[in-house]
Amino acid sequence: MAPSIAPSLAPSVDSVVIPTEITTIASGLERMENKALSSQRVILSEERSSYMAKLALGAKLDRALDRRMSSQDAVMRPRAQTLPTTVLTEKPTAAV
Repeated sequence: MAPSIAPSLAPSVDSVVIPTEITTIASGLERMENKALSSQRVILSEERSSYMAKLALGAKLDRALDRRMSSQDAVMRPRAQTLPTTVLTEKPTAAV
């Protein structure tokens, strides 16, 4: 049976349930907030936050480079001489 193109008139979520869920979530978030810790939070200046962001980026880069270089154990050896190769073409050669 093919699906119907007509829109459904039945609501998918009860409109009474949504506000109660929102208030439940909001009250839960309020209970989780620690007032004593909120008063101790530091607000950084623009210059200081920029400096901290640069430090964090440098630390990420250092960790990435350490991971990349730590497992490499390649040994550099001199390359062997390669033999000259002839050029293969599909064109017929001219008779001399």
